[in-house]
Amino acid sequence: MIDTDRLLLRPWRAETLHILRGFNEDAVLMTHFSPERSAGDMNARFARMRHWEETLGFTFWAVIRRDDGEIIGSCGLKPLTIAWDRPDDIEIGWLIRQDCWGQGYAREAASAVLAHGLTIAPRVIAMTAQSNAPSRGLMQRLGMHQLADRDFDYPGYPDDHFARRHLVCAKEA
Repeated sequence: MIDTDRLLLRPWRAETLHILRGFNEDAVLMTHFSPERSAGDMNARFARMRHWEETLGFTFWAVIRRDDGEIIGSCGLKPLTIAWDRPDDIEIGWLIRQDCWGQGYAREAASAVLAHGLTIAPRVIAMTAQSNAPSRGLMQRLGMHQLADRDFDYPGYPDDHFARRHLVCAKEA
């Protein structure tokens, strides 16, 4: 669990999985992502997150707003799932509900998660579609630098898809 001034980050629970599924069904929120579409996909994602938490001590956590207890997003760490030559690196990611954009929640959650990640790994990386200006901006505000030689085409996207090209940013301990 991670605490910040306004947020609590804790593992997802089975009874809140419908909220995560709801994020995935929000077309605007998922513009730059490759969403899992079926209940089976979401159940597999939940199982992966639980496995990471149990075996590695980190995962993608639910982001809960302290003042009303609402889950407003997801933010956390995970092992890399792409071919990568630095096995000690871990990945950070975030997703915040549309009605909470522009209020600093993503930065607050990601800053705390990044600080935690740098205590357990020598380097934390983030990946996003080049078209995802808000996430690119957050990476910069977090002090992450782009690894230009690591840009790649995300598997599964058609050649002409606007979100196919991804960039990779990193911050070292």
